[in-house]
Amino acid sequence: MKFFTIDQLDQINEGEEKPARYAVIGNPVAHSLSPQLHQPALDALDQDARYIRVEVEIGKVSEAFEKMHAAGIEGINVTVPHKLEALEACHKVDPAAASMGAVNTIVFDHEGKRTGFNTDGPGFARAIREEFGVDLGDLKVIIVGAGGGAGRAIATQCVLENCPQIILVNRTLEKIEGMMEDLLRLGQPETLEGPRDRISTIALDDTGLEEAIAASELIINTTSVGLKSVDPSPFPSHWVEPHHLVYDTIYNPERTRLLRDAESHSARVANGLSLLIHQGALSLEYWLNQDAPISEMRKGVLETIKG
Repeated sequence: MKFFTIDQLDQINEGEEKPARYAVIGNPVAHSLSPQLHQPALDALDQDARYIRVEVEIGKVSEAFEKMHAAGIEGINVTVPHKLEALEACHKVDPAAASMGAVNTIVFDHEGKRTGFNTDGPGFARAIREEFGVDLGDLKVIIVGAGGGAGRAIATQCVLENCPQIILVNRTLEKIEGMMEDLLRLGQPETLEGPRDRISTIALDDTGLEEAIAASELIINTTSVGLKSVDPSPFPSHWVEPHHLVYDTIYNPERTRLLRDAESHSARVANGLSLLIHQGALSLEYWLNQDAPISEMRKGVLETIKG
């Protein structure tokens, strides 16, 4: 079965050797790679547990959480379109997740109380360290498509990491101006000295975008441009220079037009697979309180993608 509904939760362990303990919710959810990411990790850690998909209708996230906990689920991942609704259904929310405006990881305590986390931002910081051997907080960053959920999570993490420059790029500035004000309020004054000098916004069609990219060290694409093989780069790719690090949050295809062109200009590049793995690993660490087997998680996802 590709997924269960909340009305089928009493059937999740029928004919199974291991009980379902962890799950991902979404709508749709059949395409989610989370089981391929987490089940190999659970098996490697000798956990007597299965990871399943549960499709949940919009407006029923809180009900789903209650029924899933009653069915024996101990931890949940949340994907689109439920990340905001999940935040509202939590009894407690991690401050960073609250700043990101969404949660993607739920941890139940013994009484069924729900704490929400967002592992996208911290997972991205881990991915940058793995891919480029440098700390996110040391880089001048420009985020293309900052108005989406991934863009906001990454931008929030960049503020928390105290990046020396954060440029938010979006097709419409109205969508990110409010977010910028939220980012400026993050943290303590002593850790955010001169934040208005470090965080700025620019429209995707602004003539100053080329100069902004040239002044950056890490270029991050969080738009959906590149999902199709015929997609162009989200901006003229000849603007990429050898000193740039280019990270595309898309991982399938493995090389988008942006990454192919950036490589041709001698820039170092990486795709979103490392983000997928590390955000998932952080979820597992919240649930189990032990290190996640990254190599097993990567192997499970790659086998599925290449298969």
